[in-house]
Amino acid sequence: MVPPALLRRRNALFLLFALPGVGISSWVTRTPDVRDLLEASTAQMGFILFGLSIGSMIGILSSGPLVARLGTRTVIALGTVSVAAGVALVGIGAALGHDPLVGIGLGLFGLGMGGGEIALNVDGAEVEKSLGKAFLPLVHGFFSLGTVLGAVVGMMLTATEFPVAIHLGTVGIVVLVALAASIRFIPNGVGRTISAEATEHVPPRRPVWRDGNLLLIGVIILALAMAEGTANDWLPLVMVDGHGFDAELGSAMYAVFAASMTLGRFIGGGFVDRFGRVAVLAASSILGATGIAVVIFVDHQLAAGAAVVLWGLGASLGFPVALSAAGDGGENTAGRVAFAATIGYVAFLVGPPMLGLIGEEFGLRRALIVVLGLVAIAVFFAPAARPRRTRTVSAAA
Repeated sequence: MVPPALLRRRNALFLLFALPGVGISSWVTRTPDVRDLLEASTAQMGFILFGLSIGSMIGILSSGPLVARLGTRTVIALGTVSVAAGVALVGIGAALGHDPLVGIGLGLFGLGMGGGEIALNVDGAEVEKSLGKAFLPLVHGFFSLGTVLGAVVGMMLTATEFPVAIHLGTVGIVVLVALAASIRFIPNGVGRTISAEATEHVPPRRPVWRDGNLLLIGVIILALAMAEGTANDWLPLVMVDGHGFDAELGSAMYAVFAASMTLGRFIGGGFVDRFGRVAVLAASSILGATGIAVVIFVDHQLAAGAAVVLWGLGASLGFPVALSAAGDGGENTAGRVAFAATIGYVAFLVGPPMLGLIGEEFGLRRALIVVLGLVAIAVFFAPAARPRRTRTVSAAA
């Protein structure tokens, strides 16, 4: 039986993971409207999205040290507040036709996402250890559920030409209210390192970056996070510009992607427990690569819509399952999870501007070939996620 405090903590994490999902899908479904309000080209949108990348990397690079100093609860709270402020500012900047303001808003959003998500994953990994079964795929499922809810609402508001500023401002308020209701159930001090005075006689830990297996897991996370992040940033515009969808159907395709991600994450834990992480990661990479390839090479709207389902299912389990593998490698779980997540979130730095620049020259569909190559490579790195405990027992025998 799950202790009541752990149950409340688990439920709070469900909500806290959902909030940035609501925020990012609310922004993504309005990207065609934002582009039109800003009168921006594809390359200009890529540079505007660079604000999201810069904010994400600042948050990512600072999150590990902040968690070590302050604990996950404080970092989660600060990150979620930044997400709320950022999404509201994007709406205001779009309504004013002010590119830099939208970029700043995306920077705040990325700052909160990059920092808060790593802290959430560290806390989730601790809960997974306490529960003794796969938990990170499920809790990431609530992030995807948040993207579905945000995408459905965004799609309807796009169809009715609802003002972007009012929509995104309301989302910011909802995020703050939900944060206030849930953050108190996250225990204080999780992930915080022991003070210097208490570690005088404790030998220093081996730096996590010297673990070669962890670096291989990071490659898997990088590839499949790139697949997920590309859809978050570009999928509506790929469907609008690359396959001739109108803005409403482009937003609907993102909702289909988000729903596929949600389904994969909610049912994925059972597959992980039954077949193991290696098989699940390999199958996820193959599914994702197949979906992306069809979007790139098959010039048919129905086929592209069906491929989005494969893309979403393939990308759904890569990040959480690989993070589970990172945290399952020995001591310093918080440091290992934070390091692996940092590698993965690099995708949010290089992805948007790189694909925007390539897309301006060759078209967005061809730009996706870069993502396809990364996801295909991830298949060969899947064995790195094999549980270390199994290898240790075998060696001892």
